[in-house]
Amino acid sequence: MDFWSRLLAHTPLSSASSRKDFAKDPARRLHRFEKEYSQLLHTWRHSSNLAHDDEAAEQIEIRLQELTSLLSDESRRPLPHPCISFSAAKQVYIPVAKIATSSYNEWIIKEAVLFFATLIESEEEAFVENDNFSGSLTNLLVRITGANSIRLSAEIEARIVELAFNITTKIRLNPEILPAWFKSQRHGPHDVKHVDDHDKFTGKTQKQDFPLFYLLMDYIHHEGKVGDFARTGLLYIIEAASSSVLLEQWIVESDLSTLMATGLGALYSQLSRKLVIDHPSNEVPPCLALSDYEHPKSNYEIVSSCSPEFLSHVDTFLSHLLFWQDVLNHCKSVEVKSTLLEHFQVIFLQQLLYPSLLESSDVDGGSSVAVLTYLRRILESVDHPDMINLILHYLLALPDVVSARPSDSGDIVSAARKRKSLDLATMMASKSEEAADPLLFNLVDLIRACLRSQNHQTVHVTLQLVSTILKRHHRYAVTTLLDTEGVLDESHHRTAGAQAQEIDYLMALAGTIGGDDNFNELYENLLRDTLGRVENHPCSTTLITPKTSTNNHQLPAVPDSLPSAPRSVRSHTLRPEDPLLNIMLDRFETFFINPVETNLCLTEAIIDLAVCGFMHLEGWFLRSPSSYDFENDDGEDDDAPVPDPSLDPESQEYAEYIQMQSLKECRRRPKWNQSRLPRLLKVLQLLCDQVEAYREQVPRFDDLLQQRREAFQIADHAPTIPTPSRARTPSSQTPTAAGTPSIEKGMFDEARNPSRERPSGLEVFAQRILSELGTPSRSGSPRGRKETRRVTSERVTPMNDTTPLRAPIPNRSFSPTSVVSAPAPTSWENRGDYFNSQAKAFQAIDQSILARRVGIPEVKPPVEPITLSYDRKPAIVTADSADGGEDESGEAEEEGEGGGEDALLAPSEDGETDAGTVVEEKTVSVSHVLTNAVLLQSFLFEMASVVQVRAGLFDEVRYT
Repeated sequence: MDFWSRLLAHTPLSSASSRKDFAKDPARRLHRFEKEYSQLLHTWRHSSNLAHDDEAAEQIEIRLQELTSLLSDESRRPLPHPCISFSAAKQVYIPVAKIATSSYNEWIIKEAVLFFATLIESEEEAFVENDNFSGSLTNLLVRITGANSIRLSAEIEARIVELAFNITTKIRLNPEILPAWFKSQRHGPHDVKHVDDHDKFTGKTQKQDFPLFYLLMDYIHHEGKVGDFARTGLLYIIEAASSSVLLEQWIVESDLSTLMATGLGALYSQLSRKLVIDHPSNEVPPCLALSDYEHPKSNYEIVSSCSPEFLSHVDTFLSHLLFWQDVLNHCKSVEVKSTLLEHFQVIFLQQLLYPSLLESSDVDGGSSVAVLTYLRRILESVDHPDMINLILHYLLALPDVVSARPSDSGDIVSAARKRKSLDLATMMASKSEEAADPLLFNLVDLIRACLRSQNHQTVHVTLQLVSTILKRHHRYAVTTLLDTEGVLDESHHRTAGAQAQEIDYLMALAGTIGGDDNFNELYENLLRDTLGRVENHPCSTTLITPKTSTNNHQLPAVPDSLPSAPRSVRSHTLRPEDPLLNIMLDRFETFFINPVETNLCLTEAIIDLAVCGFMHLEGWFLRSPSSYDFENDDGEDDDAPVPDPSLDPESQEYAEYIQMQSLKECRRRPKWNQSRLPRLLKVLQLLCDQVEAYREQVPRFDDLLQQRREAFQIADHAPTIPTPSRARTPSSQTPTAAGTPSIEKGMFDEARNPSRERPSGLEVFAQRILSELGTPSRSGSPRGRKETRRVTSERVTPMNDTTPLRAPIPNRSFSPTSVVSAPAPTSWENRGDYFNSQAKAFQAIDQSILARRVGIPEVKPPVEPITLSYDRKPAIVTADSADGGEDESGEAEEEGEGGGEDALLAPSEDGETDAGTVVEEKTVSVSHVLTNAVLLQSFLFEMASVVQVRAGLFDEVRYT
C-alpha cells in the first residue's frame, strides 16, 4: 500500500534524497500537511470515545506530532509557508483544541499544547491577535487545568504555563494584542442583583473576562520554573494595565489583591507557632562549641530552626512575599498599587501578623521566638519602601497622615477602588467583632518586654530584630524604638584631644584582656571592614555621596508613595536614659555568664546603633563635650607662638596666632573623670575588671585564653569538620580546637590573622615545655613573671599623649614544675615518652580547669579620697564598707548587711526578703568565660574602629 500511495502522490521511491526534496518543495509540504490533517479529522469523527479507544488515541497523537513537526520545520525555511497559511485559513486550531479537551488523554493534550505553541512561535498570520485562536486556546487551557480534568504530569504543566507566559510576553511587547485575550463583560444591574456579596468579593463573576490571568494565578505558588513562568507572566499583565484604563479598572475590581493577600496569609499560617533556634550537630559554630551551648529540645509541636521542613516552609513564604514586592515594582498604576497595599495591610498585617505578635509568649515552647524570627526575616527580605512603611507604620503605631493626592487614572478607576475598599471593610467587619489596636501595645512594647525575658532565646531573636531595624530601617526607629534628641550644630562634636584619648582608652581596655597576637595588623583589617559597614548603611548615603552638579544640592528623597512615611533622618543623638540602651546595658553587666549568642547580638546591636551617620556618639557612646574638664596648663605652652604686642588685631598674623591657639586648645586631653563617663564605658570597665578577677581566680588563665584565641583562628582557616555528639559531662564540656567546624563569617573577625598559620594551643604549650626544659638557667617561677605581665590592677585611665594604643603585654612562659611535679628523665631514650606523658597530663589539667564552674567575680570599687569636714563625721567610702563600714547616716552599714548573707535571699512578692528562699547563683564553665572574654576584646577593638572611622568619614572631630 505504501508503494501505491507514493506512486499516486507522485512521490519518488528513494527515501534519503526524496525527503530533503520534499521538505524543500512548499507544494509537497502542503499536500502532506493536508493529508495528515484529514486523517486526524477522520479518526476523531469515527471514534465514539477517545478516552476508551486506545488505538484511535494513538493515531491522533501520531497525526498531531506530524502536523507540529511540519509547522516547526516550515517556520525555519524561507517563504512561502503554505502550511502555516493553511492553518490560519482553515482554522485548524479549532478542531485540535476540541479533540484535546474531549480526549482526556495526557499524550494528546501534550501534542495539542505543542501544536499551539508552534503556531504562536511562528509569528505569522497574526494568530495571537485572532479572536477565534485566543478563544480556542483559552478554552483548551481552562478545560485541561480545571477541576474536572485528568491529572497532568509536571512536564505538561510546565509546558502549559510556559505557553501562557509566551502570550503575556507578546502582550507586553505589543499592547494591541490585549483585546483578543481580555474581554471585560460589563454586568448589568440585573446580573449584579443575583450575585451574592461573597462572589462579588472573591471576583468569581470576572473569571470569564480574562481566563489567562486566572490560569497564571493558579500557579504562582508553585516552585521551580512553573512558578517562575506564572509569576513573571502575571507581572507582565499587571504592567500592561498602565496602557489600558479598562484593564486597570478590571484588576482593581478583580480578586487579584484578595487572592494574593489570602495566599500569603495561608503560607504564614503554615509556619510553626513554636520555634527554637538551633544549629545542626555537625555545623555548630566554634564560638558555641567552645562554650556551654546545648542543643534546645524540639518535638512535634516545637520545631527546630534547622529542620528541613521548617526551612522549606519559610523559603516558600518569603518567595511569595518577594512576589508581592515584584508586583509593586512592575505596577505603574497608582490605583492598582493602592488596592494591593490596602489588602496587604488589612488581611495580612491586621488579621494575621499583628495578632500573632500580640499573643506571643516566651513560655511553653517559645512562640515569641517564632513570631519575632518571622518578622525579622520579613524585614530583611523586603526592601520596597511602601511595604516597609505599611509594616512598620502599623506595628509601631505611627500617626496616620491623610493626603488629598489626586488620582492619575481618572474617576472610573478611583470609584472602582473605593468600592473595593468598602467591600473589604465590610468583609473584615463580619469576621471579627473587635480587632486589636497597636496604639495599646505596639512593637516597641513587645521588644522591651522580650529583652527583659528570662528566656535567652527570646532575648537573642529580639536583639536580632532590633539590629535589623537599625541597619535597614533606621528612620523608623528614631522616634519610636529610640529616645533621641536633635543635634543642631557642631558644638556637640568631640575635640581632637578627646577623640585620641577615648580611642586610647578603648584600646587599653582591650589590652587588659591580654594576648600575644599581632593586634596592630588585626586592627587595620578591622578598620577596613568597619569603613565598608559605615558606608553601606542606608542613612550614610546622603552624607557620603558627592553632589552630581553644582546646581543640585540635594539628593533625591526616599521614594515613598505613601503619605504616612516618616521623614528622612536628621542629625540626632541617643539620650543616656534611653530605655532600649539601658536594657541592653543591663544585659551587658552579666556578660560573662550570658549565652554566647546573646552577647554576639548585644555587641551587634550596639555597633548598629553607632554606625548611622546621623547618630552622634557623644553622650551615650563617648563622653559629652559638656562634661570635659581641663586641668591648668601653666608652663605647658612653651612651644606656643607668642604674638608681638604691636600686632594689629585685624592683621593676618594675629588671625594665624588665634587659629593656632584654638588648634592647641582642641588637642588638649580632658581630665579623665571615671564618674562622669557614659554608662556604656563604665560597664566595659567593669567587665575588664572582672577579667582581672578571673585571672586571679583561675589557674593559667592567660595561657588558656591564648589557646582559645588560637583555636578560633585555626577553626577559621580549617575546613569544616563534623563535630561528634558528646555528653555534657564536666570532663568533656569543651572540645579541642581540632574538633571544631569553620567559624561563621563575621564572627570574631577581629581575632583573625590570615597572614600566617598558627599551631594549636596544645602544640604551643608543648613547645613552651620543651623550651623551658632545654634552658635550665631561666627562672622557673611563674609568679614573678605573672606580676611583670600584669597590665594594671586598677582602672585604665588614659591621661596624656604618651598613652600607647594598647597596654604592653610581654611574652609569657610557664613552668610545668608548678603544676606537675615529676622527676626529669635521666637518659635520652625515654625523653620522648616523658614529653608525651607530660603533654597528656597538662591537657587533662587544662580540661579540668576549663570545666570548672564560676560565677560573676566580685570587683572591689576604687578607693575614693577621704572627704574632711569639721562640722560632721568624715564619710569614708572604701572597699571595706560592705563589711560594715558606716558613714554619717549609717547607710553603708545597712548596705553591707544586705551584701552579706541576706544578699542570697530572694525578694518576696511584696518586695521584702523571704528568708526561706535562697537564690542560686548562676555559674558557667571557665571555657564559657574564655569565649566571652575573646568576644569582649573583639568588641572593644570594633568600638575603637567605629570611633576612628566616623571621625574621618563624617568630620566629627573639632580642631578649632
